[in-house]
Amino acid sequence: MAAKIIVLGSVNGKLESAFQKLATLHQKQNFAFAIITGDLFSLDQDDEVLSRLLSGDIQVPLSTYFTVGTIALPERVVQRVEIGEDVCENLHFLGKRSVTKTSDGIRIVALGGVLDKTIVAGPSKEQHLPLHTADDAKILRGANSADILLTTCWPSKVWANSSKTLKPEEQAVVASTDEIADLCATLKPRYHFSTSPAEFFYEREPFFHPPSPDSDQTPITRFISLAPYGNAAKAKAMYAFNLVPGEAPSSIPPGSTVSPFLPKTNPRKRPPPADDQANYSANGHGGGRRVRRRRERSPPPGPDRCFFCLSNTDVDTHMICCIGDDSYITTAKGPLPSPETFASSGLSFPGHQLIIPLPHEPTIRAMGEDANKTFKEMARFKEALQAMVAAQSKFKLGAVTFEISRQSGIHLHWQFIPVPSDLIRKGLVEAGFKVEAENRQYPSFKEEALESGVDETSDFFRVWIWTDDSDTGIQSKELVMRFDSSLRFDLQFGRRVVAKLLGLEDRLYWQDVVQSVAEETEDVEKFKEAFKPWDFTT
Repeated sequence: MAAKIIVLGSVNGKLESAFQKLATLHQKQNFAFAIITGDLFSLDQDDEVLSRLLSGDIQVPLSTYFTVGTIALPERVVQRVEIGEDVCENLHFLGKRSVTKTSDGIRIVALGGVLDKTIVAGPSKEQHLPLHTADDAKILRGANSADILLTTCWPSKVWANSSKTLKPEEQAVVASTDEIADLCATLKPRYHFSTSPAEFFYEREPFFHPPSPDSDQTPITRFISLAPYGNAAKAKAMYAFNLVPGEAPSSIPPGSTVSPFLPKTNPRKRPPPADDQANYSANGHGGGRRVRRRRERSPPPGPDRCFFCLSNTDVDTHMICCIGDDSYITTAKGPLPSPETFASSGLSFPGHQLIIPLPHEPTIRAMGEDANKTFKEMARFKEALQAMVAAQSKFKLGAVTFEISRQSGIHLHWQFIPVPSDLIRKGLVEAGFKVEAENRQYPSFKEEALESGVDETSDFFRVWIWTDDSDTGIQSKELVMRFDSSLRFDLQFGRRVVAKLLGLEDRLYWQDVVQSVAEETEDVEKFKEAFKPWDFTT
């Protein structure tokens, strides 16, 4: 079903006028939501008007999203967004660098602020300051796709090959960067909105991107920059359109041009290491994850607050090992094995890895049309990890990989942990999982090949048990335990079983065995070196 969306140019503090206009239009058109480009507030924001907005006297008539523009947010607004609250009812701050999926299924990628060239490495830390770094743009490439891209800066040379020319004085005031051009070329958004720094409106002809190797579809992007709201020149400051989530273009619109951006040769480069020691829960959905205090009509927590999403400013980028098209591998924070656990078997690092899908969804099923291809790449990562562990250990080690798929979860992920092959061959690993389930009075395991699980309507725990001793060949088994939402399932169940099997009960809780950034970085580098022959992302 098509969502009707309205976008406004910079409001620049004209809050009452802008939201009254929105209310009038919304009453007639019934929009799904609104987006504000550029600056919502002004540098000299009227304090009384701001108070009326925060108190609800100025009503926001529908869900409205905004990011930071070229000026910092007012301090009272910052206080609210920093504790995870909305500015007021229906007014949602996207964050400066974020990926958000609306209740209508529209995927919005936002990068606010202008490029700060003085920061040469690492993502920006503050969400409310009007500056971003080159690494912010690089990390957002991991979003992989977008229905709507929202940026403060223009993509450089977006006017190239276009009959929609800019006046010299207009082009002179536009802040455009190669980083935004690269981001647009990677995400291939259906709409790319920005803000005009002066009183003019710009809409380029649609442009098409080269199709990806695994698709014959030709992505189309429309770039639109809106004039400031209420400008004296009466340049266009509002834009309404319909959008069907995930709909592929049926044909290239007449008058379209080829993309003005050079195609990226490697859009999946790893984000560079950053000295970021944010709290990170690698084994559940708790730990350092900030809990958003939501009002009833607020959207659900977005990927900008999820510690498995690359768009989160607090993600530990130094722990990321490789990024694919639909998923990535990272080392586990507070790994169950230590770097010495498997040293005698030829593994000089813990080997406890996470395989994390890029889509911010609690189950594979919830990923919709992305489900099967995401599962296939995650399975390919799993198989590559299994092969690496077997080769590095000269077949002394096999592995278990497990997932918890719950509709009430936050962000699905798989945990991969090496285990001695003889434990698998003797049936002790399978028995360990079954006995622990019985002791906790959980439903029984069933051996079956669930594949992606897109047809599964229940919650489930799944474990793959794998070994290859080179003589008798590969032994592999998939065990599935289904349960309903009324079961209080232990999020540490998989780790608990493996801890008992390996005699590592003293390392059960990841918070107790967190390593230093230097130790984590050393383990990541050792893993990357060992994984090179199987890394299909390079």
